[in-house]
Amino acid sequence: MEGYDLAKRITELALEKNGMDISIVDLNGITSSFDYFVIITGSVDQHVRALSDHIRKELSREGVKPIGYEGQSNLRWVLLDFVDVIVHVFDPETRDFYKLETIWKDAKIERVE
Repeated sequence: MEGYDLAKRITELALEKNGMDISIVDLNGITSSFDYFVIITGSVDQHVRALSDHIRKELSREGVKPIGYEGQSNLRWVLLDFVDVIVHVFDPETRDFYKLETIWKDAKIERVE
């Protein structure tokens, strides 16, 4: 599983744990490092942990493991690197501060509900 299919699967897993304000940012042709960002908000630090752990564990069961996993110590911003898809799980204040969706103005953004 890769690219958009992986991004969609990640959003499904985030919704299972009540992830909020979920977006898929399509960066194909904009950056050569990765194709998609999936950005998710958790309500508090425990929710950020639950979301990131659920995504990582469920995808690992499906044979998809991240090559990187950062931020589990402070739980304000957890990053999971699946090569083509980078997942950002934020608490509300940190997401509002960084506003990742605004960095690439040409990117297509899909809101997931």
